Amino acid sequence: MARTTRKRSTLANRAIAATAALILGGGGLIAVNVYASAGESRQSPSRTQAAGQSVSTIDCPDVGNELEQVPTQERRNVDRELAALDTQITKAYQRFAKLRKRIEQNPQYGQQQILTPLKNERTVVLKRITVLIERGKAPKPQGLQSMASCTLRADDDGGQGQDGNGQGQDQGQGGGQDDAGQDGGSGGQAGNGPEQSDFVDITSVRPNAGDPRGNRRGASRGVFTTSCGVNENGNFNPDNVIVAPGVANGAHHMHDYIGNQANDAFASDDDLAAGETTCVDQGDKSSYFWPVLRLQNGQQEADADADGGGRDQNVGEIQTPSEVTMDFVGNPRSKVTAMPRFLRIITGDAKAFVNGDANANASWSCTGFENRQLKDKYPICPQGSQVVRTFTFQSCWDGQNTDSANHRTHVAFAQANGACPSGFRAIPKLVQRIVYDVPPPVFDGADPSVYAVDSFPEQLHKPITDHGDFINVFDDNLMKKMVSCINGGRTCR
Repeated sequence: MARTTRKRSTLANRAIAATAALILGGGGLIAVNVYASAGESRQSPSRTQAAGQSVSTIDCPDVGNELEQVPTQERRNVDRELAALDTQITKAYQRFAKLRKRIEQNPQYGQQQILTPLKNERTVVLKRITVLIERGKAPKPQGLQSMASCTLRADDDGGQGQDGNGQGQDQGQGGGQDDAGQDGGSGGQAGNGPEQSDFVDITSVRPNAGDPRGNRRGASRGVFTTSCGVNENGNFNPDNVIVAPGVANGAHHMHDYIGNQANDAFASDDDLAAGETTCVDQGDKSSYFWPVLRLQNGQQEADADADGGGRDQNVGEIQTPSEVTMDFVGNPRSKVTAMPRFLRIITGDAKAFVNGDANANASWSCTGFENRQLKDKYPICPQGSQVVRTFTFQSCWDGQNTDSANHRTHVAFAQANGACPSGFRAIPKLVQRIVYDVPPPVFDGADPSVYAVDSFPEQLHKPITDHGDFINVFDDNLMKKMVSCINGGRTCR
């Protein structure tokens, strides 16, 4: 797939009064954030949408997280089917966005036009996934068909809204007029977020981040830093070779790429090994990628009519980080062992808004305030302070696999005491810090502008959906140097 490259626009320096930005609970369709405070899980009461109730998105069970036993030879095929489920949700959300007003007036219209067709489409794909798993001689997955049903829910509806199993009384099929643009939408330049309630003044947040490293005897206290630039090359694509190999636009949002320059949906391990790298040390051909950050200021980006961009409701000017630092650190209780080449790690959850925060892991802060970390809010930084995204990757490996069926269970986070879970061994922990010079958000007036990460359309650009991806393509000598540095308690580059 051809990569999108462009000359980045330079933002004019401007001072913007952010008094209004500090007032939470903005207007529009979405008035209340699901998450009451940073890191707090949403509640899940079961209730049915009533006529007139605002709805904001489509909530579907995440099938991929439940597939822990997929035969290795069928994983690529299963991943393609999972990507097909994501595409179905994206298209259903686009239909929903056009019909939102009518659905609010008549919930059964949403059942007929959105939920029932989506359930039927998902049922077909789930059957194909079952066949693939059984063909690979693995046990038949249980309860998969029950995950076909989706719901419509509001941003302030922590539980299930209109049920995909519901029976409609109004059987009229109607297509009717396009309802898009009849109300305030659900925020943002594309009408699907973010909202004012997704932002918080960082100075109002209590310090909540301590030093994660302990002083236990046997700890590995060194730091190995790799420098790979800030994607000044403008290397973007909406693929994700980890979760959707062989599927163009498998992410439905745009990624920044640094390090390996050969990464797209069709890249094999051999392609990555042969690829060029932006890293200073050419022994690091690893791929580091994450959703781009955009300034939604009414301006169009070069991908305004492209997959992953405007076609997936990701709009605004892509922001180049002012700084990216990547440190590999040790374990507070033990030495670390080398990562296997082509190890794949995903931290965070691109679908955390509807999945809940169990796998949410990215955090947000501001320079000068990094002892205050947020999961579910974007920070409003004071003048002179910059926005910071931090990804802390899993640092325990099962000792056997470079990937797993759900792309999570082959790695794990260390336990509260710093030890790896039973059966796992400590590996260098990647801590990625990405800094942006973006203006404070402005929510009203003639020239509103906000910043937000790209997301799946139905995830509404929520900060809790932020995530990072890493594929280890260090050469053996540089990996040995990293392990020696960390275990020896040194600081190295």
